[in-house]
Order: sequence, then C-alpha cells, then structure tokens
Amino acid sequence: MNSNNPFFKTKSFKDNNDAVNNAVIIDYNDTMTVSGTINKSFLMLILLIASAAITWIMTTSGQNPIILTIGGAIVGFILVLIATFKPQYSTFLAPGYAIFEGLFIGGISAIFEVMYPGIVIQAVSCTFVTFMVCFGLYKYEIVKVNEKFRSVVIAATLAIATYYLITWLLTLFTSFQPVHYGNSLMSIGISVVVIVVAALNLFLDFDQIEKGAQQKMPKYMEWYGAMGLMITLVWLYIEFLRLLSKISSRD
Repeated sequence: MNSNNPFFKTKSFKDNNDAVNNAVIIDYNDTMTVSGTINKSFLMLILLIASAAITWIMTTSGQNPIILTIGGAIVGFILVLIATFKPQYSTFLAPGYAIFEGLFIGGISAIFEVMYPGIVIQAVSCTFVTFMVCFGLYKYEIVKVNEKFRSVVIAATLAIATYYLITWLLTLFTSFQPVHYGNSLMSIGISVVVIVVAALNLFLDFDQIEKGAQQKMPKYMEWYGAMGLMITLVWLYIEFLRLLSKISSRD
C-alpha cells in the first residue's frame, strides 16, 4: 500500500524494480535519482504555467476558452490513465500532461479570479507554503512515513474520492445538492479536511520518489514520479481555490 496517487501505485514501481534487479549491470546514469525527479518536476511546472497563461489571457480578455479548458482536463486525465498502465512512456506523457492540465488550470483560475479578485495568488501561496512545510517535515524526519501512516492516508483519500463520485452521480440524475457545494460552515469544514488529506499525500509522494531512487528504477521513472507529484499539487491548488472561494462568498 503506497500513495493513492495513481502514479505511485505499488504495482508500477514493483514491476520496474524487478526489471532493474534482474539486470546484470546497472548504469547509474540510466537509473532514477531524486535530483533528476526534482529537475523534471520544475520543468513540468514551467510547462504548466506557460500553458495556463494561454487560457488565463483568453478569459481575462473577454474570450471564452471553454473548449480548451474542458478539453485540457479531459486530455490530461487520459494521459494520466495511459501513464498509469504504461509508465515507460512517461517521458512523453508527463510533459503532455503538464501542458494540457495547464490549459484547465488557467481557465478555471481566471474564472475564480473574476469572481473573487486576488483569490488566485492566495491559492498559489497556500499551495506553495503547504508544499514547503510538508517537504521540510519529511526531509528532517519529523513526519515519518510507515505502513500505518500510508494506510490511514490511503483510506481517507479513497473515502473522499468515493464521496465525490457518489455525490456527482446523484447531481446528474437527481435534484440532490451535496453539502460541499455551498458556503456553509460544514462545506468549509469538508474543504479543510480534503486539503489536509491532499497535503498528507505529499508525504507519500516524497517517500515513493526517494525509495524509487534507492531501488535504482529506470530513468523514465523520474518523469513518472514528477508527474505523480504534479497531480497532487494540482489537486491541492484546486481545493485551496474552492476553500477560499467559499470563505470569500460569505463576506
């Protein structure tokens, strides 16, 4: 049981680790490293921001990039599914995910910004601070990732995913309105819980990347790891946007 992030499933890492262990000679330059994963994560972030600027500018200039925004989310999700089952193609899929997900992030961020001026920079700041705090806690072993920790975080993440899926299906076929859709105190509380769980997933991501490097997995797993980390950060950012919008709408 590892990170619930689809890019850190045990099977994908185990299969690649077996392949490495069966090799007669392991070239360090052809294996996964933490520094390599960090560099690729930064590159993906640059690609995401660059593509986000496209739909952001279009929205703020009065255009309606709804097709690019929704299309980016759909294509990004498809790339996630492909890479989950074919991690060896992550070298190409990861940059593609960053670009298409950026289109979605830019469009949705611009919409929130129009409704609540200043909310985007707040969400970005909250996401960055959360990432740095979690990284520091992990780096200095203040928070240690063990099997019990993994089990609790994975169970909580699956519970959230199940809740979102069920409520989404109910809203499609009934007049049911989920409590987390409004700006009530309970809705805000749910958003806070989701953000905490998303932040806890960062610890699992850090741990899996470190272990992947220790086990000398193939070089393409750096892209795989960077892609998985980006998914968690995007999730965290979106949840911060939602939380801040709920709080702002109560003013």
